[in-house]
Parts: sequence; C-alpha cells; structure tokens
Amino acid sequence: MSPDLRTWLGHVELANPVMTAAGCAGAGREIAQFFDISRLGAVITKSVMLQPRAGGPAPRMTETPSGVLSAVGLQGPGIDVFLQRDLPWLLSRGGRAVVSIAGASPEEYADLASRLSAAPGVTMIEVNLSSPNPADHGRHFVDDPSAAARVVAAVRGRARSDIPVFAKLSADVADLVGLATTCVEAGADGLSMINTVRGMAIDTSSMVPALAAGVGGVSGPAIRPVAVACVYDVHAALPQVPLIGMGGVRTGVDVLEFLLAGAAAVAVGTVIFHDPSACARVVREFEEVLEQRGVRRVGDLIGAAHRRSGAAVRD
Repeated sequence: MSPDLRTWLGHVELANPVMTAAGCAGAGREIAQFFDISRLGAVITKSVMLQPRAGGPAPRMTETPSGVLSAVGLQGPGIDVFLQRDLPWLLSRGGRAVVSIAGASPEEYADLASRLSAAPGVTMIEVNLSSPNPADHGRHFVDDPSAAARVVAAVRGRARSDIPVFAKLSADVADLVGLATTCVEAGADGLSMINTVRGMAIDTSSMVPALAAGVGGVSGPAIRPVAVACVYDVHAALPQVPLIGMGGVRTGVDVLEFLLAGAAAVAVGTVIFHDPSACARVVREFEEVLEQRGVRRVGDLIGAAHRRSGAAVRD
C-alpha cells in the first residue's frame, strides 16, 4: 500500500507536504509547462503588494557557493492584476493558492488580507514580514517583534476566519522562538521559516558588490542546516503550531529532514531556477523515501526527531 502523503496546516488538508516557496515560481505559470501543478500540496505565490512595484536595480541576483544571493526588491504587478489574472489561472489548473503578501504598513497588509478574503479559492495567506517598514527607518517588520505582531494582528483581523494566516520568519533575529511566540499570540495560525539569510558577495574583478543593492538574501542548500535548526527550535517551544519549513530543499530526503524537525509541510525554492520540474521530482522521491522506511503516514514523521525512539515513525 502506498504511504498516505496527506498533511494538515491547521484545518487545511494538503494532498502532500511539498509546496513552492514564495518568489521562486511566480503564481505557478512558470513551472506549469513542466508538470501538473495540481500534484503539489500548494503553490505559495510570489509576494503580492497593493500597488505595482518595479523591484530593485540590476544586478539583483548572483550565484554563491551552494546557493544564490538575491535582492529582487518585491517586484510585482500588484493585487489588482493578481486577482484578475494570476489567481484565476492558478485555480483553473487545480492548484491550491497560498498567497504571500507584503506591505509598507500594517494597514497595507490588512487591506491585502481583506481583498484576498473576498476572492474565491485562497487557501492560506503567508505574511512576508521581511518587508521594509518606512515608519522605522526601513527596518524590516521581522526585526521588531512588536512591529511584526501589529502586522500579524492586522492581517488576522481582516482575513476571513476560515483562511489560515501564517507568519514568515527570518533567522536573522536575536530571538527566533520569542518572535515566533509573539506572532502566534498576535493571531498567526502557523509559521513559515525561514526566509533568506542576510549575505553579501563582492566581485573581485570590478571590486564592487555583486548586487546593486549591496547586501541581499542567501538561499539554497547552504542555509538548509540553519533552517532545520530554526524549525526544530520553534517546534520544541510551540509543538501545537503548524510549521512550513523551507531553505535549500532539493530532494525527498530533505523533505523528510524538515518533517522530522517539526515541519508539517515544506517549500521548495531555489532549486526551481535550474530544475523547473524539481517540485514534482521531490514529491516522487519523498514517497519513495517513505516506502523504503516503511512509513505509512506523513503525520507519523512530524517532530519525530524530538522523540527518543525512532520506532515512533513506523507503524
């Protein structure tokens, strides 16, 4: 008998725990030519803002050892185009939509949540807290737990009650568990982690930063151990809170590792840039991993690394 790949994020059931990470596959259109996106647990869209945004200056992406450094700057067409074009397209292909949102104030985030709640087919909202806060000299909301809490509370207050709200956290904070706890207390139904890790590359030929913005975010396999540790720590502190793990996922074994740490679902990101069919491959590999280990249900794996006996993951 094939293993049961279903997983739950709060009351939301997903066919399997594999999703796309925000910013790596748009709203699914870019990868749909390579496989059937309805086979994924969900598509986490690129972060949507109220107004169209050109993004940061070029160059805004460069390769790094075992990863990518980027500073795209939340480029996108805005919520109107997303609701008129991207969301209907994704739903027409049978995809489940987890919509990432970003804003310059709690009010902007709340307006986005309200607009999405009025649209059919939104499965979840992911709150990208790594957006600059103009009221705090451009610091990211995630850098200040009280600012992050205000954003989460604003979104939860305007989002439809049946749409779970997940706060996306960064490892670049002093107290991740404290931040996670604050976001949950503010109304987050779950947490996504981690966003990119702050980094920089300098072109040694031109002797200037490789990115026009100077500093960017590192993603890819280089940050996977950091992400696994973050998921492990937060699950230990908040075992009842559903987590989406992300950061350097390339294989089915990587999915298994995040689930053992405490994630209920996993997002695939940077690998999509050179392997557009990666998500479908990862689903297949993950199913094979479970069959090889005699695991019948995904639910048996979640947080199993926190338990002393490895027998807990078997039937």
